[in-house]
Amino acid sequence: MGISDLIASFLQSCLDETGDGVLEVQRGELAQRFNCVPSQINYVMSTRFSPERGYIVESRRGGNGYIRITRVQVDRETLLMHVINSLGAQVDLPSARAILGNLTQSGALEEDQGRSLLAAVGDKSLAAVPRELRDRVRADILKNVLILQV
Repeated sequence: MGISDLIASFLQSCLDETGDGVLEVQRGELAQRFNCVPSQINYVMSTRFSPERGYIVESRRGGNGYIRITRVQVDRETLLMHVINSLGAQVDLPSARAILGNLTQSGALEEDQGRSLLAAVGDKSLAAVPRELRDRVRADILKNVLILQV
């Protein structure tokens, strides 16, 4: 398990322990705890706790700086519309996997729907599409199928 996984796992367990879905941590203390540079903490925040994954991250730098992670609690339709609106013209496979995992975990999609949609936008399904166009086609498929779910 890499350092990013360890940090993300630690933060997720701390977040699960809070009753209100809000966690506030000191960036410096966290970096010291995991013996890493603060930019590693920033990387984890931007990749593991993004809006697409259902989180809002606020931070303040400086001596009393902090990071506040808030788990977003919204209804199914709002979450789906947020994801649809946040999808750009292109979506790579790891991002599609993260988005569908979040939607499944939150209950916005059933487990079998998430797996089916992931298979539909996977590289095996898009093998006939030129590699340089796959992320664009993947985004179009995701958007159109998710719109049907709203």
